Amino acid sequence: MRRTRMRGTLCSVIGSMLLTLSALPGPPAAAVERAAGASATIRYTEHGVPHILAEDFTGLGYGYGYAVAKDNLCVLADNFLTVAAERSRYYGPGGSGDTTLSSASDNLTSDLHFQRINDSGVVERLAARPAPKGPRPEIRDIVTGYARGYNRYLAETGRDGITDPACHGAARVRPITPTDVYRLFYALMSWTGQGALADGIAKARPSTATGPAPADERTADRFRAGLARTLGADGKGSNGIAVGSEGAAGSSSVLLGNPHFPWRGASRFYQVQLTVPGKLDVSGAGLLGTPFVQKGHNDKVAWTHTLATPRTFGLYELRPAPGDPTSYLVDGVREKMTPRTVKVTVKGADGTLSTIERTLYETRYGPVLTSAMGVDLPWTDSTVHAVRDANATNLRGLNTWFGFATARDTGDVKEALSTTQGAPWINTLATDRAGNAFYGDIQVVPHVTDEQAATCGTALGREVFPRTGVPVLDGARSSCAWGTDPDSIEPGLFSPRRLPSLQRKDYVLNSNDSAWLANPHAPITGYPRIVGDIGTPRSARTREAIASVEEALEDKGVTKASMQRTLFADRSRTAVLAAADTARMCSALPGGRAPSSNGPVDVGPACAALAGWDHTYSLASRGSLLFERFALKLGTVPGGPWSVPFDPADPVATPNTLRTTSPEVQRAFGDAAAELHTAGIPLDAPLGDHQSVTRGDERIAMHGAPEALGVLNLITPVWDPRRGNVDVRTGSSYIQVVAFGQDPCPDTATLVTTSQSADPTSPHYADQTKLYSAGTWVRGRFCEKDILASPDLKVVELSWPA
Repeated sequence: MRRTRMRGTLCSVIGSMLLTLSALPGPPAAAVERAAGASATIRYTEHGVPHILAEDFTGLGYGYGYAVAKDNLCVLADNFLTVAAERSRYYGPGGSGDTTLSSASDNLTSDLHFQRINDSGVVERLAARPAPKGPRPEIRDIVTGYARGYNRYLAETGRDGITDPACHGAARVRPITPTDVYRLFYALMSWTGQGALADGIAKARPSTATGPAPADERTADRFRAGLARTLGADGKGSNGIAVGSEGAAGSSSVLLGNPHFPWRGASRFYQVQLTVPGKLDVSGAGLLGTPFVQKGHNDKVAWTHTLATPRTFGLYELRPAPGDPTSYLVDGVREKMTPRTVKVTVKGADGTLSTIERTLYETRYGPVLTSAMGVDLPWTDSTVHAVRDANATNLRGLNTWFGFATARDTGDVKEALSTTQGAPWINTLATDRAGNAFYGDIQVVPHVTDEQAATCGTALGREVFPRTGVPVLDGARSSCAWGTDPDSIEPGLFSPRRLPSLQRKDYVLNSNDSAWLANPHAPITGYPRIVGDIGTPRSARTREAIASVEEALEDKGVTKASMQRTLFADRSRTAVLAAADTARMCSALPGGRAPSSNGPVDVGPACAALAGWDHTYSLASRGSLLFERFALKLGTVPGGPWSVPFDPADPVATPNTLRTTSPEVQRAFGDAAAELHTAGIPLDAPLGDHQSVTRGDERIAMHGAPEALGVLNLITPVWDPRRGNVDVRTGSSYIQVVAFGQDPCPDTATLVTTSQSADPTSPHYADQTKLYSAGTWVRGRFCEKDILASPDLKVVELSWPA
């Protein structure tokens, strides 16, 4: 059964308890008793944020699955369709796949990739393992309940009752099982490994070519560029800033979590609070389809994640046996590849269904592939490549996040990371009530030392590994298998002890660079190349993060409010370094015209705008869009755009000084101006007039800027040559600022920039997107007194069976 009660009824039941219990974090006894006999109680506060209360973990998952399905059924159904390898059945073999779950270039490739995984039974085997290698009992119960709750909502509405036109009445919307939930989670865990190589795996065939794969500098540079496109900050990135007691003002610590994820599909975040009294009380957000909070806080600890630099996969170059391309030699002994016939149901242009079969091959290291990161790796008579994904056996991540959710301090956070080794491709930053600020890149990392990469690296590996950290090893020698440490959770992984971490009382941060400058006053060194680089240029965004925190420390320290202002100040580090030089270059151009690829263009109005610009990407900033288009081109300038090179002794200030006399720099400026002229955009137009998203028939202006600008509030807009920036591909998604002070309740502010619901008929389809546009935050409600004080409080009670 389901009952809906409004705020007045609820308050009449428990109002008398508030005076004595309002100071306590967590639900009072009366609220727990109210839920007796119910599987879950869902309390909705402002902007549709559900606070789910249950007496056990199955009930908790039940409430979560119901709530998230109610808001996002079509997106979730599509996610589950993808990992069930059924996109071609319903959408046909073309399309673009689902790039939030793999890099597959079309639906057929996506289905071949996921059907290969499903046929292997790996997810079922991992889910059946006991903890810590498999899900802990609480997680098993949550997943079971989550599937039931999802199915409960679908049964209530029926396909024809779905309000979202994206899947109203669609046959592809079906009930799910716990295995579907685990499969989706597994896809997210392996996104940086086999998921990023889906095309190369699904299209692997022996060829008639001869000789080895190319292994020169140009090939390695193409590999690096492909890696950046697939796994770089324009795909998934984040900022995390953890400030401890020596840097915070008015509290013991302050945490900023600011992930930059795609604004669609499985990469959308959903905000929720999950409570089982006496056992769990955690608030935050998780990716759609994952049954737990992945970035959040409890009453003593807050944490967030950033995309990390360790490579989670490696390639092996094998030698096919003479006359048999599907066998290979290891220590001179022939080994037969394992063929897997993968069958996918495909919808034809006329609507009829047929079956497509592909035979894919597995080796002792992993699946065969014939391309990686845009580089062809032909399967010839002398070489064939296979990939080993360190996350191929990782279903442990939910255990990791459960450990965070129940942590009492940052020491517990580190313990959860170390004992589960379930963090797949992320750094962790955390704060606690004791004033500690923690950074850890304790995640799944292949055990490939620098010495092994040098000894076992192939010709291609010797070019690729120093540039990217991706090992390409000689698979013909068993001695080149990944190593292991005795305290790793499984063979082939580095021990947590050998991975970088740092705890301080001032601050630590990360903006997707390596661990080296988590705090510039205490550089971290000594980790293997596969983990990340050391002593190399930092991104403009990292430099902006460090500069912002250092400025706050020189002032009065970091507060929750100042952290919020810092993020939405939208200051561009690239503009700080180059805008004044650009304005001077503009003014010095003869006749106010800049060279461009198609002849001189007028830049006169831009010079004054750039000279008076405050270097921010606020809605009202003038000249910022022109500078954005210019900055995006500076990365291709031969020799780089800077006169003063990078100095590892001064990594925040260098490189700097724009090479304004360079013809390539001037041409890049002219090309940027030409783009705006073509789009009919004045060079000094306010940013908000030409950078937006559309929700329904409403245009919503967007502040922020892409990676090249070094703005903390990153967005990757979609450029339309005729209209400007007309959508957001990736960007700030779930934002949280959490401060711990004297009050037992955390002081939090949050935003889900995509809003809670993908259903255009929902009141929560674009409400927080508009708040984000206005720079307005949502008050966090964690303690019972705050939840009950919500002016929008609505209570839904669910019982099982319905």
